[in-house]
Amino acid sequence: MAKVNGVATQLSGKVGQLIYRQTKYGTVVYEAKKASVPQRTEAQMQIRTQWGNMAAVYRQFNQTLKKGFEGLNGRMNDYNAFIQANTNVVKVYVPKSVRLNGGSVLAPYQITRGSMPSIAMTKNAGGVLVSDLNVGSLVIGEETTVADLANAVIALNDGYEAGDQVTFFYGQQTTDAVTGIPRARIYGYKVMLNPGDSTPLLEVVSSVGFSSVDGKLGMDRAIVDGAAVWIHSREDGSGGLKVSTQYLYVDSSVLAGYQTSQAMAGAANSYGGINTSAVYLQPGGANNAGVIGSLPQSPSGGGSGTNTDPTDGTDPTDGTDPTNGTNPTGGGGTDHGGDDYDPNGN
Repeated sequence: MAKVNGVATQLSGKVGQLIYRQTKYGTVVYEAKKASVPQRTEAQMQIRTQWGNMAAVYRQFNQTLKKGFEGLNGRMNDYNAFIQANTNVVKVYVPKSVRLNGGSVLAPYQITRGSMPSIAMTKNAGGVLVSDLNVGSLVIGEETTVADLANAVIALNDGYEAGDQVTFFYGQQTTDAVTGIPRARIYGYKVMLNPGDSTPLLEVVSSVGFSSVDGKLGMDRAIVDGAAVWIHSREDGSGGLKVSTQYLYVDSSVLAGYQTSQAMAGAANSYGGINTSAVYLQPGGANNAGVIGSLPQSPSGGGSGTNTDPTDGTDPTDGTDPTNGTNPTGGGGTDHGGDDYDPNGN
């Protein structure tokens, strides 16, 4: 802001980018505030609006997914691998308000990647989720021991050995009655297949994921507004784990509402909007009408490719925190603490 002299003292109001105002001290002038321009293109915002939910769901596992991705080198941790595996694969767009209020939407994210055969899951006619782990005639009840389950699984399923672990994750999706924020909670249960363990099975795990359903290992209830998955893991003899590649099975009345183009637009606006001027070459884009000058005719055969990286250098594989401060593990490259899901039960 500055005081002016001369003919400018007769001006009042906006002139160009300057605003003149008459005061008892004279005429003052200051520059009009420029409208802020969104910093991200649509491609960048597509990714940005997905990261908030992935970070929130990952946080719900409370570090239990450590070593869930086989073969990671020193440049990538488990969190980075989770983000890389799901970005632009399972698209869930949440606005900033959901992230800031601790909300999350359960989605069919990949949570492990490894060399062990996957455990398949199907929902039966009663809405109960059932795995393809055969338990034969075993009926799991209060008297069933860990040894009973271990002997059945090892005998009836190829590739299972004593000392292997079966883990079950169960998630519940709710909506906050006051704020409307979607919320999720994930619970984990694990059992080591020890043919000599006489401990009652249901003292170690919950029947929610360890029940016998038509000769298979399944849930004890219909899955409604929730998520579930079974995982097979084994120590590899060198301090690492071999795991089965698994995706969350999700049944949710909430999920679809956060996967539409309208959801993406709303989420993008909550983070400052999309810079449409940066995508002039996009067919059908909002700013493609008209010409920008008189140019000579271009020679034929010219290429139209671009080497621009739409992620603006925020590749989650480089060990950086792509969530802009929302990394639940405390930043890329950090260790997630103790391994809660070691096959030895440690």
